[in-house]
Amino acid sequence: MIECIELVKRYGKTQAVDHLNLHVDAGEIHGFVGPNGAGKTTAMRILATLCAPTAGDARVDGVSAVHQPQQARARVGYMPDFFGVYDNLKAWEYLDFYAGCVGMDAKARRKRIDALLDLTALSGKREAYVDQLSRGMKQRLCLARAMLHDPKLLILDEPASGMDPVARAQMRDILREIARMGKTVLISSHILPELSEVCTSMTVLQRGKKAFSGTMTELEKRLHGAPLVIRLTQTPDEELARRAAQRLSELLGSAPAMEEDVWRIETQEDVQRDAQALRMLMELGVPVCGFAREHATLEQAFMEVTGAYEAQSHL
Repeated sequence: MIECIELVKRYGKTQAVDHLNLHVDAGEIHGFVGPNGAGKTTAMRILATLCAPTAGDARVDGVSAVHQPQQARARVGYMPDFFGVYDNLKAWEYLDFYAGCVGMDAKARRKRIDALLDLTALSGKREAYVDQLSRGMKQRLCLARAMLHDPKLLILDEPASGMDPVARAQMRDILREIARMGKTVLISSHILPELSEVCTSMTVLQRGKKAFSGTMTELEKRLHGAPLVIRLTQTPDEELARRAAQRLSELLGSAPAMEEDVWRIETQEDVQRDAQALRMLMELGVPVCGFAREHATLEQAFMEVTGAYEAQSHL
């Protein structure tokens, strides 16, 4: 659905996007992650046909956003981080106005508007004036506006900005429903836990370059795997700890780092070996109360990938 080919965008001496190659399949909710100035918004604006690249190409559903902008625009719904609204219009009037702007006839408008108000949980606010809506409701109304022409791709730049936790949860549910409808969603956010909960894949940008692109599972594998963390009800005696450490090292191929009642083993995840290790510890009489893999959070993954990328770029 999305394809960037050697995409470059320069502003004077600043290279906002640096030979970006990207592929996102249809039906994905794909996260765009990166520090401020990484090139996320610029790449999104190019895909939305709002900005011309210096070089390279960006395609939406096989159509070039650079060479066929009108055809590409019909396939894209774009929602920037700040989407202006007309406060003196009712919610349905706001959508009706923009439905007319995209060429929808009057007969089709009501049906489409009703469907989008239902999708965005705003049916009860149909007659409310926009200035009476909360921040989260306004964001959902803007999302409905971006979907009026039934695009195949939704590009959302910081859609949860300024929302409270309840409003962000509602937005996540809506995005999942949109994906179930067969749409593709490209979403950027600085609220990394939000992306980890809703995205099926993601790309990490650093200084306009792709530092990583793939699923969260692939990102974890690229790191050090998910370490095994064993928690104990109490610190075992020295002899029992020594025997357990030796057996764990033989079974898992790595010696545990022992800090009183928490043991940590840096080893690749293997369900069968993990089960054998737990059974062995129980047989030895080790007082285990917790036994689990500690999966990296998106923040940890982001920091490690961008840090490794920075170190590599300075070699």
